[in-house]
Amino acid sequence: MRCQNPTQITDKSCYEANIFDQRPDPTYGTGAIVHLAPVKPMPKAGGKWNVYDITVKGDKVTVMLNGQRTVELQDSKFASGPFALQYGSGVVKFRKVQIRPL
Repeated sequence: MRCQNPTQITDKSCYEANIFDQRPDPTYGTGAIVHLAPVKPMPKAGGKWNVYDITVKGDKVTVMLNGQRTVELQDSKFASGPFALQYGSGVVKFRKVQIRPL
């Protein structure tokens, strides 16, 4: 979310809500915001459809996975910018992606 350069999307230039159950370091695995908001315990999301509800308003980012809040971050590093969908490996499918203004 709030990608600073839409042509080079990385976990260092955007807020990244992770979906990665088999990440070697589970600190920033499924439900976390990579490098900024760890999750513990990490929920398991692999092999099934999941619902992410992510709210980004002002300097607050809230991540909900399947109705449970995984992290809440207050950070002003990225003030604005578009969002993107990406994956690192394996099979990832997206459906019913919705964006609503706050």
